[in-house]
Amino acid sequence: MKIYQEEITLRTNGEVDIIDMTSRVQEIVNKSQVKYGTVLVFCVGSTCAISTVEYEPGLKRDIPEALNRIFPKGIRYYHEDTWHDGNGHSHVRATFLKPDLNVPIKDGKLVLGTWQQIIFIELDVRKRDRKVMVTVQGL
Repeated sequence: MKIYQEEITLRTNGEVDIIDMTSRVQEIVNKSQVKYGTVLVFCVGSTCAISTVEYEPGLKRDIPEALNRIFPKGIRYYHEDTWHDGNGHSHVRATFLKPDLNVPIKDGKLVLGTWQQIIFIELDVRKRDRKVMVTVQGL
């Protein structure tokens, strides 16, 4: 069993910046030389998320609008009482979206659907420098 780990750094544009990470994750899988296994993609932070989506302009607009309908800004979040940083909704969104994704590897390639990409979602209210840890394991 091989285990290979690498960190990806990102500079985001703030809330709700969506970044396609698929090719970068595949490059790390290539470096690992793992042919069969899994890759874990984990965002380091409490106001970001990792998911999959068809990375196209319509969904890049739909996702922020849907998040605002489900977890709106401008309502009471008790997190604001503690830090007064205006990002209570960001923390709640991240909790529901989750910080990680596990993707199978077959023949050295990510097993993703035709229109499925791995994305990073910035949920904080400001631009951020982010780290994403990618851990590949398998044979």
